[in-house]
Amino acid sequence: MSKSFISTFLFFSFITVFGQSKPIDTKPKDTVVYEQSYGLRAGIDLSRLILTSLDDNYTGFEIVADYRLTQKLYIAAELGNEKRTKQEDLYNFTTSGSYIKIGVDNNTYANWYGEQNSVFMGARLAFSTFENTLNNYQLFDSNRYWNPEGFAPGSNEPEQFSGLNAAWIEALFGTKIELFSNIFLGASVRLGFLFTDAQDGRFPLLWVPGFNKVTWDSKFGVGYNYSISYFLPLYKKKNRAKKKIEELENEEE
Repeated sequence: MSKSFISTFLFFSFITVFGQSKPIDTKPKDTVVYEQSYGLRAGIDLSRLILTSLDDNYTGFEIVADYRLTQKLYIAAELGNEKRTKQEDLYNFTTSGSYIKIGVDNNTYANWYGEQNSVFMGARLAFSTFENTLNNYQLFDSNRYWNPEGFAPGSNEPEQFSGLNAAWIEALFGTKIELFSNIFLGASVRLGFLFTDAQDGRFPLLWVPGFNKVTWDSKFGVGYNYSISYFLPLYKKKNRAKKKIEELENEEE
């Protein structure tokens, strides 16, 4: 009986020593799971509305929207309509039409838990259909003897050039800040490259809705927008904060 007792005692002692040979983690890892909202954010461009109210020669409206795919990636789009009348040295013209821009935004800002702000870089593929109306024009004449104060009159009869289109790509940088619950104020700066366009031989392409001014010696254009939008949460997705917590613990050590 004593031998059986001694054997049993030695067996349990061995199990206890072996179990304690593994290091004890005095700092258990935090595996708390946080949920972030995913859904559709939609709104309007404020800059075009403000410019419409201040400039009699301009009318514009734009809808902005994005949909969150991952923690950082968004599908984004803009849809708008613009009309502008411009006076050049020899002619006055009006351009009007619609445009659409589709692309992605990548959020580079690391939010605290509960925040939904973004500082993003993105790209767009854009397409516009429009028409030009030549309202009036003057004739260029190097001999200014008969018209020293101006050019010779050409025509005041409006002439329309319809069925025009243009396509371009945009690179953009912007931000969206949550002012109130699910209400965001946004701003972005855009650099566009016009890679295809349709022009009538009798009248040059000088302005494209959604792209801005076009010059004969450059395919680049610059634009911007200021938006206010509402975020509609559709579902929540879990995101583990374990890695960030471990980094903070290492910094404290």
